[in-house]
Amino acid sequence: MNNLQSAESQTFNARLKGTFFGILQWQQLDEFWARVKCGQWFFYQVGEALPVQALSGDELALRVDALNTLLRNDHDCKVCGIVYADHVAEPTLIKVYDPNTLGSSCSHNATPTPPRWILSTAQPDQIENPIPAPNNRKRWWQMFSQ
Repeated sequence: MNNLQSAESQTFNARLKGTFFGILQWQQLDEFWARVKCGQWFFYQVGEALPVQALSGDELALRVDALNTLLRNDHDCKVCGIVYADHVAEPTLIKVYDPNTLGSSCSHNATPTPPRWILSTAQPDQIENPIPAPNNRKRWWQMFSQ
């Protein structure tokens, strides 16, 4: 890895550990996804191969809608609270946690659970995941590579 790649990795990792704002209400999530669908995003499921190109248009909308459906079906709560963005109005980095493997994201005594999905306007780096994706998440992701 050259120095430029190393600096870019540090930048992405630093951004990933930076300040994020939670999308708490489901209606806010609908509005948020509408803004996201207008851009170009690298869509990454942690533990899978890194995306090679950003998605936009129909392909992006298809994945965002599928993720939204998955979250609503699997996170049977009155509030969302598992989607976080670096900026809500103009996001460039989004972390989405798997409702089935929430674990600990803030405990100082435990290893924080990484997000299951990352959407980024810049190429993401490989993220180590101590909790491998369950088979249902692997199958969900594979529906996009067919």
